[in-house]
Amino acid sequence: MSINISETLTFECETGNYHTFCPISCVAWLYQKIEDSFFLVVGTKTCGYFLQNALGVMIFAEPRYAMAELEEGDISAQLNDYQELKRLCLQIKKDRNPSVIIWIGTCTTEIIKMDLEGMAPKLETEIGIPIVVARANGLDYAFTQGEDTVLAAMAHRCPERSLLGDEREETIQDQAMRNLFPLLPLRKGGVNPGAINNLKKHPPLVLFGSLPSTVASQLSLELRRQSIQVSGRLPAQRYTDLPSLGDGVYVCGVNPFLSRTATTLMRRRKCKLIGAPFPIGPDGTRAWIEKICSVFGIETQGLEEREQQMWETLRDYLDLVRGKSVFFMGDNLLEVSLARFLIRCGMIVYEIGIPYLDKRYQAAELLLLQNTCKEMCVPMPRIVEKPDNYNQIQRMRELQPDLAITGMAHANPLEARGINTKWSVEFTFAQIHGFTNARDVLELVTRPLRRNNSLEDLGWTSLIKGEKK
Repeated sequence: MSINISETLTFECETGNYHTFCPISCVAWLYQKIEDSFFLVVGTKTCGYFLQNALGVMIFAEPRYAMAELEEGDISAQLNDYQELKRLCLQIKKDRNPSVIIWIGTCTTEIIKMDLEGMAPKLETEIGIPIVVARANGLDYAFTQGEDTVLAAMAHRCPERSLLGDEREETIQDQAMRNLFPLLPLRKGGVNPGAINNLKKHPPLVLFGSLPSTVASQLSLELRRQSIQVSGRLPAQRYTDLPSLGDGVYVCGVNPFLSRTATTLMRRRKCKLIGAPFPIGPDGTRAWIEKICSVFGIETQGLEEREQQMWETLRDYLDLVRGKSVFFMGDNLLEVSLARFLIRCGMIVYEIGIPYLDKRYQAAELLLLQNTCKEMCVPMPRIVEKPDNYNQIQRMRELQPDLAITGMAHANPLEARGINTKWSVEFTFAQIHGFTNARDVLELVTRPLRRNNSLEDLGWTSLIKGEKK
C-alpha cells in the first residue's frame, strides 16, 4: 500500500553546521536555578563580551559566575593550566564558598585540547569542593544543548537510591502533604479525592530540565491532581539536594533538548525513561500527564475538561492566529513542540528548521505532531535538521509566511524584506510550560502580527515595506 508523502513527516539534513545562539549562555538561567553553585566559564575575552551582552544588567547583581579568560600565554602553553585554575577556584571558595563549581568549556578549550576533565578530580580533592565539567562549545552543541551537557554531568553526581533512605524521606513528605491538603478546597477540577493516600503508591518520579520555580510548582500540582508525586528534580534548587537515582526510578523530561541527559540517566544511572511529548501548550501538557499516568497505571481524572478550559481562555489569541502561516528557521530545539502547538491553534507551519533532532528522545512529540496535523487537516511540515540559512531564505521568499521564528542574526534582514519575525531566544527565556503558560506563548507569537495590525490602522504599513504611497 502506497503512503501519500503529505501524510507522513519528511526529514532532511542540509549543511551539517549549527547556526545558533552560543550554548555557553545556559549559564544565564542555570546559575540562578542552582542557588548554591558557581559557574566558571573557561574561554576568551570574546566569550566574556558575549555573556555580558546575553546576561545584560545581571552582571551588576553579584551573580555566581565568572570568566576564566584565556590569554596568549595560556593558548601557547606557556602557563600552567592547572595552577591558574587552582588559583581562581581558591579565590571563588574564599569569596563565595559554593557547594559546587561548574566549569563550562568553550570553543577555545576544545581547540587547544585543554584537559578539563583530567584536572577537575585532582583539584576537587585539593580544595574540597565538587567540580563538575560540562562542554558547551558552539562547535559541537547548539544553543540550549549547553544546559543538556551540564545536567548530564550533574546526573553522575546524584546519590545512589537507597530504599531505606527513600522510604524515610517519603514518610516525611507524606506527612507534610497531609498537613497541606486539608487547607485546600476540593473543587471540580481540583485535587482528586483520595489523592493524598495514593500519592506514594507509585515508583519514584524524577523530572529533569530547568524551569522557573513557579512553573515547576504548577506542573507538580497538575501531577498531584492525578495522584502522582514528584520525588525530585534535576537540577535541584540546591546542589546538595540532588535527587536519588538508580534502578526503579522513573525519569521524564520537560524540554526537548535534553537527549544527552536522558541517555545518561538510562545508561549510566539505570533509570527508566518515560518517553512523553513535552508539556508545551494545553495539548502537550495533557499528553505529557497522560503518558506519565499510563506508565504508573493511574487513570486520569478531569484532564480533558482541564485542557478544554485552557483553550477557552485562549480564544482571543486563536482568532488572531487562525489561518496564519509560520516558518521556523531553527535555533533552540523547541521548534517541534512549538510547531505542534501552533498547528493545534490553527496555524500552518511550512517548515520546521531545527539544529539537532534526536528522533528517539522526541519520538512521542513527533507522533503527536503527526496526529495533530491529521486532526487539523493541514499538510505535514518539512523538518530540516541543521538547515542552510541561505536556502531557507530562498524558500521563505517563495512561501511568504506571515511569521518567521528565527535567531537574532536573521531578524533584521528578514524584516527589511517584509517578513515578520520573532526571536526564537525569547521562547527559551519565557515561561512556556504547562496549561496556564500557553497564553504567554501566543503573546510572543502574535506580538508582530498585532503590531502590523496597529500599523495598518495608522496607514504606515506601506512605508514600513518601502512601498510608495
